[in-house]
Amino acid sequence: MRLLYGTTNPAKLDAMRRLTQSLGLIIDGPADVGLTVPPVDESGRTPLDNAVLKARACYAAWGQPVFSCDSGLYFDGVADDEQPGVHVRRVGGRELTDAEMIAYYGGLSARHGGRLIGRYRNAICLVMGGGRIFTAADDTLSTEPFILASRPHPHVTPGFPLDSLSVDIATGQYYNDLSEKTLAQFAVDRGCLAFFSGVLAALNPPH
Repeated sequence: MRLLYGTTNPAKLDAMRRLTQSLGLIIDGPADVGLTVPPVDESGRTPLDNAVLKARACYAAWGQPVFSCDSGLYFDGVADDEQPGVHVRRVGGRELTDAEMIAYYGGLSARHGGRLIGRYRNAICLVMGGGRIFTAADDTLSTEPFILASRPHPHVTPGFPLDSLSVDIATGQYYNDLSEKTLAQFAVDRGCLAFFSGVLAALNPPH
């Protein structure tokens, strides 16, 4: 089964390809098939709101089965006006670069003692056409809690800048030092696999 992933982030595309290859899915990015992601007004209040907005907009533009993901970042003990929520990359009304994100969130952590506890809440929406829309936004798509450090790891993965500030609570290691096997055990990966497994079962019921 071939699906389009409505993202321009190459790191997210590569991660999704690795995650779903065991299911036999072929994941294409828009650039792989000569498409351009349409502008989307990501005005939703939750990750699911924005995932649905993006997937619907991409399907309307391309007319092909497409899915989109969205995330919100939430910290323990942080006032509402400092919570990133669904605006992880948008601060002060503009999109931050990877370097600006590291500087901003490193500073936020420093203001809170250098050990903020955070969690990503994620959502996914797949539009197949013919009225078939699949969504998920439950706790299986949330990451494990992690520590947001104030000092970044020297390596930065383009598209995933906050991994250079994220520290695994269990091991005390930066995410950028964890093996792919360890990262694959995080709840969000299990949730994505369960989502796509459910979609495949719904689309190909046993006879």
